[in-house]
Amino acid sequence: MLLSACNGYNKLQKSSDYKLKYAKALEYYDKEDYYKALNLFDQVMPFYRGTDESEDMQYKYAYAYYYQKDFIMASYYFNRFAKTFPTSKYVEECAYMSAYCKYLDSPKYSLDQTNTKEAIKELQIYINTYPYSNKVEKSNELIDELRTKLQKKSLEIAKLYLKMKRYKAAVTSFENLLKEYPDTQFKEEALFRTIEAYYFYASKSVRSKRKERYLEAVDNYNEFISLYPDSIYNKDLKYMVKQAQKEMNR
Repeated sequence: MLLSACNGYNKLQKSSDYKLKYAKALEYYDKEDYYKALNLFDQVMPFYRGTDESEDMQYKYAYAYYYQKDFIMASYYFNRFAKTFPTSKYVEECAYMSAYCKYLDSPKYSLDQTNTKEAIKELQIYINTYPYSNKVEKSNELIDELRTKLQKKSLEIAKLYLKMKRYKAAVTSFENLLKEYPDTQFKEEALFRTIEAYYFYASKSVRSKRKERYLEAVDNYNEFISLYPDSIYNKDLKYMVKQAQKEMNR
């Protein structure tokens, strides 16, 4: 039976009967055999350009990639559908799916985050275009999740600079994180690491620069303690501030 089915599909691919191919492509799609459906759609699409069947075919074409978890291609074809058929009843759905596939293609925080930034951009465009959609709340949740991933990436890069004893780069990275994401869930740790970076940066600086850098550490400590009076980092911070004050007095 399997051999017969494979032979039938191979003969179908060589056939010039595009109507039969289209009918079989729909059958394969309904049976969730998306690989065969895509191959046949590719062969018959030119024959249906400008017809009602073309809209339905391209809609299913994008979903076939989505169901195969090829989110890059799915996003491309959902976006293409929305631009090709702006009056379609599926246009809003496809605009959302294009952005959602970018979200699904976003890698873990330790990898390059170019796709994450693109996903945020597309989701925001969707929200701006369809502000009354029932997908707006979900889109905002996805954006928050992706922004958290970017924050985590920035935090880990800054911590790596600190570990490598590149204190100036660490200070800059922590401060940029706090400036770009003032309400980040990593604010407590980022502030603590900023103070730590300033403290070690000052201790390794030439004598003429030490005082101003120790003062930066103390100023950041005063901000930190007002925000997090019961922080788990307070013991370490008090020791650093005490040592910084000794050095400044010296």
